[in-house]
Amino acid sequence: MNKLYIGNLSPAVTADDLRQLFGDRKLPLTGPVLLKAGYAFVDYPDQNWAIRAIETLSGKVELHGKVMEVDYSVPKKRRSRKLQIRNIPPHLQWEVLDGLLAQYGTVENVEQVNTDTEAAVVNVTYATREEARGAIEKLSGHQFENYAFRVSYLPDEDGSAPPRSRRGDPSSREHSHGTGGSAQPKQLEFPLRILVPTHFVGAIIGKEGLTIKNLTKQTQSKVDIHRKENAGASEKPVTIHASPEGASEACRMILEIMQKEADETKAAEEIPLKILAHNSLVGRLIGKEGRNLKKIEQDTGTKITISPLQDLTIYNPERTITVKGTIEACSCAEVEIMRKLREAYENDMVTVNQQGNLIPGLNLSALGIFSTGLSMLPSAAGPRGAAAASYGAFASHSAYLSGLYGAPQMGVFPHQHPVPEQEVVYLFIPTQAVGAIIGKKGHHIKQLARFAGASIKIAPAEGPDVSERMVVITGPPEAQFKAQGRIFGKLKEENFFNPKEEVKLKAHIRVPSSAAGRVIGKGGKTKRNLRCGEGR
Repeated sequence: MNKLYIGNLSPAVTADDLRQLFGDRKLPLTGPVLLKAGYAFVDYPDQNWAIRAIETLSGKVELHGKVMEVDYSVPKKRRSRKLQIRNIPPHLQWEVLDGLLAQYGTVENVEQVNTDTEAAVVNVTYATREEARGAIEKLSGHQFENYAFRVSYLPDEDGSAPPRSRRGDPSSREHSHGTGGSAQPKQLEFPLRILVPTHFVGAIIGKEGLTIKNLTKQTQSKVDIHRKENAGASEKPVTIHASPEGASEACRMILEIMQKEADETKAAEEIPLKILAHNSLVGRLIGKEGRNLKKIEQDTGTKITISPLQDLTIYNPERTITVKGTIEACSCAEVEIMRKLREAYENDMVTVNQQGNLIPGLNLSALGIFSTGLSMLPSAAGPRGAAAASYGAFASHSAYLSGLYGAPQMGVFPHQHPVPEQEVVYLFIPTQAVGAIIGKKGHHIKQLARFAGASIKIAPAEGPDVSERMVVITGPPEAQFKAQGRIFGKLKEENFFNPKEEVKLKAHIRVPSSAAGRVIGKGGKTKRNLRCGEGR
């Protein structure tokens, strides 16, 4: 339940007055109204309705001569680390929002809330109560273009550390990770997400839903058409949950349905296949110098394009892969594209769940690349760019991709690590990119350092004609991940690399001589494995 507090009420206000007022504004109350002297409480089972009530009524509606206040009901003792920020510009880049939030403390998690409002809404969890308190004071009313942020406390059910489980407690065994265990991880589900023209949605569903029922039965799939969101949009996202073969067959049937409808309505349009994929996976689909994509085009006789990075916004962390060709050719291309995306996704999830063992002291819940930014995706009936509730809960280390594709929470990091020592990494960037990393008056590099929790300095040039400059990053492992990830992203965003080219930079890491053998491995095996991972 989302309990709302209604304040600044006149003594003359009755529960029926509130019911009528909410009903007149299409915010019907299904539960009781708890009326006190000067204030009241109501419940909404859905957070979207709660947000709508707050945004519609608070500070805007007068009842018996007094302007009412509406907000989440959060007692002071439950005002912990979790905030909700509303009225965020929908086109705001994640990097900008992350940097702004990081100014006030360590952000453990950010989740986008699926709403039907034009502006975006996010729930933010800070590391401490004090940081959350400072953030709400500074961000409330913060102006960004023509938008003023509105910030509320949310009840933080997980505000305190989880209780330690007793030895032998089944719950502790469930979340432990042992190398000698026989339990096998569940196969990761990777749904196919496509875009379809809005005017074909009716044909895909069919009269009384018969077409979509037949399709799901034949392909043994679950198909979600997100048709109620983004009113007026020319395209709607469709999510297909099935085995790889079932999803491909369902996709082919949808293409055939759309082509048949276009033929019957004498529409002369070509109907391309549009696949949605999280930006973090697209680079490996493209491959080095675009080789993977070119091979798929050649093998299937299709033309494939990918939407630019500039299209990524707070509402849209996915890129659109457009495939043009015959239905047969597009279907063949879909199989190959999804195979590459699925492989990249599974590799990422394995990395996420092994990283704590590979890098001692790495606190994955502190990584922005795993717990913020990329986890902003839609609910089961959500629009493109919001996270499907059926995909799985957002949670610390695996929220990076599981929020979108539904990987099970593997729970391999139940133990807290000691505070890691500071590490130094020397990253080399193109000389012409220095200005972009520093930003106007040093704004970007300062913002990056605050976000990552690391010291970031650019060493002086060794000569007038050097092609590379050294960036010195000092901080714990999770700070290194965050800082380096953002630098890579900035270089890609500023087009210092070809759109179809993966960003590759040289880095120098000092390793104690006593640990050099472990890095190399027996017979050089570890080193070779690292190089294989680099070329993937």
